[in-house]
Amino acid sequence: MTKPVMSGRAWAYVGAVLGGAVSIAANVAHSYVPPAGAAADWSPPGGAVVGAIFWPVALFVAVEILARIAWPSGLRWDVLRFGGLVPVAGVAAFVSYRHLSGLLAFYGEGGSTAIFGPLAVDGLMVMATGALLATAHGTTTLAAAPVASTAPAAAEPSTAKSSVAAPPDAKPAPAPTVKKTPVKRVTPRPASAVKVAKAAAKMPGAPVAQIAAKAGVSPSTARRHLAALNATNASPTEPQPAQTPTLTAA
Repeated sequence: MTKPVMSGRAWAYVGAVLGGAVSIAANVAHSYVPPAGAAADWSPPGGAVVGAIFWPVALFVAVEILARIAWPSGLRWDVLRFGGLVPVAGVAAFVSYRHLSGLLAFYGEGGSTAIFGPLAVDGLMVMATGALLATAHGTTTLAAAPVASTAPAAAEPSTAKSSVAAPPDAKPAPAPTVKKTPVKRVTPRPASAVKVAKAAAKMPGAPVAQIAAKAGVSPSTARRHLAALNATNASPTEPQPAQTPTLTAA
C-alpha cells in the first residue's frame, strides 16, 4: 500500500507554524528576562507577554487572508493587499528578531550568533509565506480551469449514415408536385324544381299548367324548371322524367 506523500502546501504550513511557534516562544521568553537592576521577585507585566504572542499570530493571520481570499485584479487591490501585509510582516519580523537576539545574548551566545541566528527564523517565515501564496494562486487556477471530458462523443446514427450513403456533391431530389384536382361544386336544386320534375315524370306530355298545378307552383316557375330539365341531366338521386313534356301555352 502506497503511503500518502505530504504536498508542498503542507510543508509550507509546517514551516509557517514552526517559525511562528519559535517566534512566540522567543518573544515570551524574552519578556521574562529581567532588566538591569530589577528586584529578585520581578515578573513581567501581562501586557508584555500578550504583546509577545500577538506579533507572530498577526503575521500568520495576515498571510492566510492574503492567500485564501480570491482578490479582484487591479492595481488598487494589489496595493491594498501587499500594502497591508508589509507593515504587519515588517513589525512582526523586527520584534521577533529583537526578542530572539536579546534572548540569545542573555543565554550567553556570542555576538555573531545573536546577530545572525534570528535571521533563520525570519527566513523560514518568509519562505513559508511565499509558498502559501504560490500554492494558493496555483490552486485557484486549477480549480477555475475547465475539466475536459475524456469520453468520446457518440456519433448520431442518422448523421453517420447520411454522410456515408450520400456523395459530397449530391443534390436532394425535388419533391414531386401534387396537382390538385378542382372540386366541382354541385349547387343543390331548389325544392320547387324537384317537385316540377316529379310532376313531369308522372304526367308525360301534360301541359305546363297541369304540371304546375300538380307541383304546386306557378306556371312561370314550372316553365323555368322544365326548360332547365331539358337543358341538363337530372341528378342521379332524383327521378328523371320518362319523356320531355310538350310546352303549351297556359
